[in-house]
Amino acid sequence: MAEREVLIGIALDEACLTLEQVASACSVEAEWIVQRVDEGLLPSVGRSRTEWRFSAVELLRVRRMRQVERDFEAVPELAALVADMLEEMDELRARLGQFR
Repeated sequence: MAEREVLIGIALDEACLTLEQVASACSVEAEWIVQRVDEGLLPSVGRSRTEWRFSAVELLRVRRMRQVERDFEAVPELAALVADMLEEMDELRARLGQFR
């Protein structure tokens, strides 16, 4: 019987990234993310910073917020509002795509 190689993976939407991984992926300091979580602008799962986990959705949100803050010199609250609107547009586009 021939050996078979089995690959096991997780869909990116279900992935749990640590604070440090998200910070690195978004080119921001971990403290930047901590401030937004503390202000309620960014959701996290976990009790303490070392236990926080973020999904791909939150990763995209961090990237969007950082871009809005950087490109438009926006305050974090405004960047979060823009991220909310972009997420809503993504959801509406996905729903519209189901009807086509």
